[in-house]
Amino acid sequence: MTIEVNNESDVEVDEKALSDLARFVLDQQRIHPAAELAVMLVDTGAMEQLHVQWMDEPGPTDVLSFPMDELRPTPDDEDPVPGLLGDVVLCPQVAATQARAAGHSTEDELHLLTTHGILHLLGYDHAEPEEEKTMFGLQKQLLSDWRDAWQGRS
Repeated sequence: MTIEVNNESDVEVDEKALSDLARFVLDQQRIHPAAELAVMLVDTGAMEQLHVQWMDEPGPTDVLSFPMDELRPTPDDEDPVPGLLGDVVLCPQVAATQARAAGHSTEDELHLLTTHGILHLLGYDHAEPEEEKTMFGLQKQLLSDWRDAWQGRS
């Protein structure tokens, strides 16, 4: 699995942790080992431009997802297919503001946003209440499982 993390923001970020988290989420969703994912971190100006261009909404946002080959989680009885998953774009400055409001670290917020963005690439959404319940429940479970696995490495 190819996971490229590119930090174009002025914020220091644990890129290895983001890459490891992305790999964990993709493995848990049974995405083909040859799949490709890019995670970009950008400043508020760049994120605002993307937000206006692609969502027609003003101001910077926390995360945007740009799917490519529309890969989906693979059921246990099927073989995964290779392809380009797409791009997840994060804004650490917006994440830091949200983290303070939520009472946790910026790192935890970036982990949540990375997971959230990947789930969007995999076709999950939260526009409807039932979709939100499914997506946010999976997001919470994946983050919890990853934190358990991550702490087990120490």
